[in-house]
Amino acid sequence: MKKLAFVDQKTCVACGVCMKACPKGAISIYRGCYAAVEEGKCVGCGLCAKACPAGCITVKERSEVK
Repeated sequence: MKKLAFVDQKTCVACGVCMKACPKGAISIYRGCYAAVEEGKCVGCGLCAKACPAGCITVKERSEVK
């Protein structure tokens, strides 16, 4: 099963560190409020979760996110 990064929008501070860490460009900052993951680009590598200073990104099985 493929994995996907998931952002907890309530704790995300929109710092942009995850955007820089993502090798696929799958993350953007939505309206300056929180990070959003583009499912079609995310490969579930977890680099964004490791880089996130707020600890608000987790990598889950795609079936768990829906």
